[in-house]
Amino acid sequence: MASRVRTLRAVSGRIADIFARLARDGRTALMPFVTAGHPSTDVTAAAIVGMHGAGASIVEVGVPFSDPIADGPVIAASMHRALQAGVTPRAALEMVADARARTEGGIVAMVSWSIVSRIGASTFLAEASAHGLDGLILPDIDIADAGRVADLCDRSNLALGLLVAPGSGDARVLEIVRHCRQFVYLLARAGLTGERDAAPEVQASVARLRTLTALPIAAGFGISNAAHVAAVTASADGAIVGSALVRRMDAAKDPVAAAVEFTRELAGGLAARQACR
Repeated sequence: MASRVRTLRAVSGRIADIFARLARDGRTALMPFVTAGHPSTDVTAAAIVGMHGAGASIVEVGVPFSDPIADGPVIAASMHRALQAGVTPRAALEMVADARARTEGGIVAMVSWSIVSRIGASTFLAEASAHGLDGLILPDIDIADAGRVADLCDRSNLALGLLVAPGSGDARVLEIVRHCRQFVYLLARAGLTGERDAAPEVQASVARLRTLTALPIAAGFGISNAAHVAAVTASADGAIVGSALVRRMDAAKDPVAAAVEFTRELAGGLAARQACR
């Protein structure tokens, strides 16, 4: 049997602190996703602040990329529009700094390794930390590069969430999670992001992953409503909701209000879970 990866040193950083505090209180994390600059950077920053106040523990910010990894049509379209509006990685970081000045909640960026490596990992991570980011999710990084990036994250107390697919073998998962910092991103479903009618089945995947890592587990892909959040957080430490939120913001006259309202609705799934304990 594969050995469980344990953290041998004290884990520090805002994301680790958030998960630890929630665990002490018997609660889990809601992690909504927004695209940086969709529909504008001012709106995104205001939405981040508002969602933290509405029940989100950590907000995931997608850095626009011309070839988004595993994103379904809703998020891919939002990234395309953000790029057309001139939203660069620098603009995304400046938007994060704007939000950080108004909130103490967690903020992590979903960003392609192509962007990070083009800028330079050490430069990008230093800039990310300086602008108030608490961590990165790198969906397409080669595992050969992950160790170096994990070391850089350690220096700045940045989280590093790498994606674990539900069908991966133990050896592959162990290779991934030993480079994760502060949390692990579990794919709740195979395929692309997008809304679904049924909640993803993550209990078995979470149980297996807990035998391989002591890190908190956040599940994403296909989590679309409060009932899904309740089902997923019955076993996982956090639920990530993306396409359903981006679609509501896209359709709303007031996208900030839509984001806050939907976040409050999703947080009801977390509350329902607590009531059943």
